[in-house]
Amino acid sequence: MASRGLLLAALCACTTGTGAVAQTVLDRTPNLAGTWVGTPGVLYFNFLHRFSVSSAPERKVTSTPTFLFAGALPAHILIGAHYATNSELTPRYPNEWELFGRIAPLDQGSGSPVDVAGEIGYNLAAKGLDAEAAVARREGAVRALGAVRVLADPTGEGTDLAFASGLVLRLTRHVSLSGDVATLTKRGPGEKVAWGAGINLAIPSTPHTLSLHATNVNNATLQSASRGTSRTRYGFEFTIPLTLSRYFGGGRPRPRAGTPERPPPEPGADTVRAGRDTVSAEVEDFIFRPARLEIAAGTTIVWTNHGQVIHTVSADDGSFDSGDIEPGERRGITFSRAGTFPFHCTPHPFMKGEVVVR
Repeated sequence: MASRGLLLAALCACTTGTGAVAQTVLDRTPNLAGTWVGTPGVLYFNFLHRFSVSSAPERKVTSTPTFLFAGALPAHILIGAHYATNSELTPRYPNEWELFGRIAPLDQGSGSPVDVAGEIGYNLAAKGLDAEAAVARREGAVRALGAVRVLADPTGEGTDLAFASGLVLRLTRHVSLSGDVATLTKRGPGEKVAWGAGINLAIPSTPHTLSLHATNVNNATLQSASRGTSRTRYGFEFTIPLTLSRYFGGGRPRPRAGTPERPPPEPGADTVRAGRDTVSAEVEDFIFRPARLEIAAGTTIVWTNHGQVIHTVSADDGSFDSGDIEPGERRGITFSRAGTFPFHCTPHPFMKGEVVVR
């Protein structure tokens, strides 16, 4: 039965579309997904494993794995599935499936005062629809998250309402601390206020992130993440982005020029002067956008790293090299002579692009 469930999970992963920048656990809490939706280009496989120990003298160890399979679509939409074994939501189903879709119409990075997302899903164990409205805001090193959830009652008696909130403190680019609480407005017998706390790590030079945490929550579905238990669980979550462009070439995109550069900030250590002959391009995990640029001689292309790891823009023939571009940084290269210049990312050579200078 479990093998059939895992096979179905794999099939769901193949049909959920594409995602983008790796889902980093550094920006969320153990039991709040926040407003993450990804961008096209990557599929996601997250592995969450939690352990609990029974009282003496048995000291029996029980594990609860949860798998996330997801992919992003255009228009800030994420489609995915959670599959949890050893679920405690209802005795009828020891394995819990949640199929969901999430959309994020507002993004703080695009000028909105807050991040906003809405999610709707179907929980096969509860046999009903669940929904969540989530909001988040970053102020310096602190990110606050909140959510309201409307859940199908697993007993079939109407709906439940839950509230959740959390905080993330970013200590460094690679380390953060996080915590959250959630509660149902009407808790059933044995149900407690849900809580979670952990330390989150980015693995340098990779797109992977790792959460080490403690919680009284069984798994990561909206239903289970809203229901605390009397048992403390210790666990980890490991994120694995699967970049489609790494495995499937898909041909070159249609040629197009980069977008005109906006007026730049005052020059500093990480600032490139931008003028009328400057265009912008982006580096993501793990793709150049656009992958092909056609420009006039004398144009400067400024690449900004929107990914989570270091990238480079390096000519195949060695004629230019940006050096390491840290996440959030940008580098400019001026092309003064006509020709075609293929380039790649040195740490990730499957990332390729081309500049055509007229």
